[in-house]
Amino acid sequence: MNVKTDNSIRTINFNNIKIGGESSFPILNPVYVLNIKFFDPSENFEIAKNYYKTDDRIKIVEKAVNSDCDILGLSFNIKSVEEISIAVDYLKKVLPEITKPLMISGSGQDDIDKILIPQLLSVLDREVIVSSADENTYKNIVPEVIKGGHVLVLKSPIDINLAKELNILSADLGLDLNKILIDTDIGGLGYGLEYGYSIMEKIKLEGLKGDEYLNMPILSMACEESLKTKEAKSDGFTDSWGALEDRAKYFELSAASAVMACGADVIVMNYPPNISVMKGLV
Repeated sequence: MNVKTDNSIRTINFNNIKIGGESSFPILNPVYVLNIKFFDPSENFEIAKNYYKTDDRIKIVEKAVNSDCDILGLSFNIKSVEEISIAVDYLKKVLPEITKPLMISGSGQDDIDKILIPQLLSVLDREVIVSSADENTYKNIVPEVIKGGHVLVLKSPIDINLAKELNILSADLGLDLNKILIDTDIGGLGYGLEYGYSIMEKIKLEGLKGDEYLNMPILSMACEESLKTKEAKSDGFTDSWGALEDRAKYFELSAASAVMACGADVIVMNYPPNISVMKGLV
């Protein structure tokens, strides 16, 4: 399918990186984020440790900035409000090592992120992408994003109307529409991926038709969701499924390829070599 219109997706100029701006669909030219989670070893910190052969958080960042990613992502996936000061101190220490554009992500828990994300933003010395605010946290996060001139990911359940509503509500608080990335959520496998794909596609098409509250670039976390599936994290399969690490990498590549095809402008990934593979596809 190749849809051409007289309209285009908004362009976000972020640290000399152009995000969005396409006037046809699909464009197949996304920006890639290498996302590293440091605070819960059960999540993808193991990927970074194994790939970079160190568990030193500072050294991992030093090596990650030399990867093929366009943006380096740091996830502060803490589990309690008591850990917020630890997360903030770590960000202070690691900022001087980060020479690439930066995305910071919260814990994914509303009660923590209402406090955590504003505190992380308070120590920044540059414009970043902030991931993310939702219907329960945007009132706490949007004012701090505006104050710092950052780009905000607005995350909503897999529904085009809820995505539009959250964009409108955030704009009502003063957030520039040109500072919004849409994340409609998505599953990493099966029906969840298919349904999320269809919603992303619908939003992209409505944006290209000129809907000013849906013509923002789209960010996708499909790769993260793909690595949560049992097929990508369990070794309890027959040999025909292949080695677990290889299988997980292929699941991530499959998810990334799918959301690229439906118009994702920013794709968040976890395995550094997979970003080079994706860039080689186009």
